[in-house]
Amino acid sequence: MMKDVLTYDGYIGSVHFSTDDRIFYGKLEGIEDLITFEGETVEQLVRAFQDAVDDYLVLCKQTGKDPQKPCKGSLNIRIKPETHRKAAEKAAILGISLNQLIQKALDRELRK
Repeated sequence: MMKDVLTYDGYIGSVHFSTDDRIFYGKLEGIEDLITFEGETVEQLVRAFQDAVDDYLVLCKQTGKDPQKPCKGSLNIRIKPETHRKAAEKAAILGISLNQLIQKALDRELRK
C-alpha cells in the first residue's frame, strides 16, 4: 500500500482525511518543526500545503533560522547484524564503500 504525499520545493507533506470533520489535512514530514495545513478539497489542500512551505521559509528567514530540509542526503538505518556483515563483505569484494553499495541498491530499487 502506498501512502499519499505532496511534494513542493523539496518538502514532503502527508495527506489524511477526517471523516468526522470532512476535511483533508496534513503536515510537513521529515522536519522537527510542526507545520500543518488543511483544506476542504484536494485543490485547497495542495494550495494550503504550498502556502505552508512558503510561510515556513519566510518565517525562517525573518527569524534567522536555517530551514530544515526533509532529505539531507544522510540517514541512519537499523538492520540485522547478519545483513550488515553480508553487506560489508559484498562492498569489500566489489572494492566500494558500504555507503556506495547501499546507494547502488537504493538506485536499483527506485528504478523499478
